[in-house]
Amino acid sequence: MERPIDFSRSRHMLCGQCDRRWVVDLGWLDRWEQAVESCPGCGVTCEVEAAPRVTVAPDDPALDDENVAQLFWYHTSTQPDWPTQDFDPAAELTQETRLRMGGDLHVARWAERQRAKALHVGSYEAAIHNMLRRIDDQADHGSQFYLYRVRLVPTITVRKGLLIDPSNFVGDVVLNELCPPGVDVARYLNYHEDPGALSLALGRTAIAPTQQIAIPPSGDDLGWVATAASELERATVTSPPPTGSRPIGRRAAPSPTSVRARELAASLAEQLPVNLRWQFEAAAAFDDNQEPDEWARYVMGLVSLFLAPERVLAKLDRETVRCL
Repeated sequence: MERPIDFSRSRHMLCGQCDRRWVVDLGWLDRWEQAVESCPGCGVTCEVEAAPRVTVAPDDPALDDENVAQLFWYHTSTQPDWPTQDFDPAAELTQETRLRMGGDLHVARWAERQRAKALHVGSYEAAIHNMLRRIDDQADHGSQFYLYRVRLVPTITVRKGLLIDPSNFVGDVVLNELCPPGVDVARYLNYHEDPGALSLALGRTAIAPTQQIAIPPSGDDLGWVATAASELERATVTSPPPTGSRPIGRRAAPSPTSVRARELAASLAEQLPVNLRWQFEAAAAFDDNQEPDEWARYVMGLVSLFLAPERVLAKLDRETVRCL
C-alpha cells in the first residue's frame, strides 16, 4: 500500500506545557524554529524545555498495527546491497586497525555491537530527507545513493503504541532495547527526517522483498540542463589569480563556476519546501572537477525526487524484487 507523497503537507503540533494541539504549515515551523512564533495556547516559544513539537497526524495509517506490514517503507543508503544478509562490520578492517582497536577480542565485541543496531525505514519523504542530511552532515557529497522500497514480512509483531525518536546523536538504536523477545518492529515519531511522520526500527528478519534504484535519477528537463551547463561554461575568472602562498587557515575563494552554480541551485531551491532548501543547496554544491552538463543533470535529478516522485515510483515498479 502506497501512501500519498507530499513534502509540503501541514504538520500537527503538540505543546508539552499546555497540551494544546493544532496544525501548522512549514512556513510557520520555520518561523517557530527562529523563535518568531509561539504556542497559541500558552504563548511559549521554542526556547523553553516544554516547547511544542511536531506530533503524528491522527489519521496516519501506520498507527494501525494491521497496516504496518501492508505499507511500503523506504530507506536510502550508499550500500548497493542493503540490508546485507551476512553483515560482517569487521570484514574490511585492516590488521593495523584491528591492532589499534585492541586486538581481535575487542574487534569481535565491537562487531557484535554493530550487528545489534536496528535498521530504519520510513516514509518516502523521510528517506529522501535522510539522504540530504547525510550529504550535508556526514561528508557523503559525491557518494552514490540508492533508494530502497521495502515490504515487511506479513507475520511481524508490532510493538504497541509509538515511541519518540529513540536515536542517539548519530542515529543509532540498539534493537533489543526497543523490541523485546516476540516483537519485530517498533514505531517511532521521527523528529529529524519528515518531521511528524512515523518511522520503524526493525531487524533484518522483519524485511521481506526490496526494490532498489540509484538516485538521483538523471534530470529530464533538457532545456534547463542545457541552459545551466552553458552558463557554467561561460563563467570566467573576473579577477587576476592571487600570487604567493595562501595564508594558513584561510580558505581559497570559490571559483566563478561554483558561484554561478550556487546561484542556479538557490533558484531551484525556491520550488522546494522551506525546511529542505538549505540541505538541497548543500547537496547541489558544484565540484570544480565536475563537467557542467554532469552537474546540471544531477541537480535536476535531485529536484525530481521532490517534485516528480511519481516518476521515481514508476522506475521502482520496473525493478526486480530482491528477496532476503
